[in-house]
Amino acid sequence: MSQVEESVEVDVPVRTAYNQWTQFETFPEFMDGVERIDQLSDTLTHWTTSVDGVQRQFDAKITEQIPDERVAWTTVEGERLAGVVTFHRLSGTRTKIMLQMDFDPQGVAETVGDKLGFVRRQVTGDLERFKRFIESRGTETGAWRGDV
Repeated sequence: MSQVEESVEVDVPVRTAYNQWTQFETFPEFMDGVERIDQLSDTLTHWTTSVDGVQRQFDAKITEQIPDERVAWTTVEGERLAGVVTFHRLSGTRTKIMLQMDFDPQGVAETVGDKLGFVRRQVTGDLERFKRFIESRGTETGAWRGDV
């Protein structure tokens, strides 16, 4: 089991950052390797990813969601991937987003890539692209404010 913890500060209010993060179908716009996410229900998403030519599909269940505070998830079956993203108010217009993710690298290539920091760099890049995405818009594309 491997773990990645990264954070980014964004120049938008915590509500805006959180609301955008609940719009899973927009993740391909800022997450490298994510081709598509379908929101199947309030707590279930279907992911299609492609990294270095390896395409995967999996379902992820939201296990906890507290508006403006956190979203936690885990894969439903197959390869284990779980994580939590938390939102921290730094000021009325600035938010710190912290992402923690646990995963099981599959095969030699993924294990070596993990040891070389590939996953950490990808997560850092995804958070930086999220920062550019939300700051350039200044507002969220939608919101889901329910509790799980």
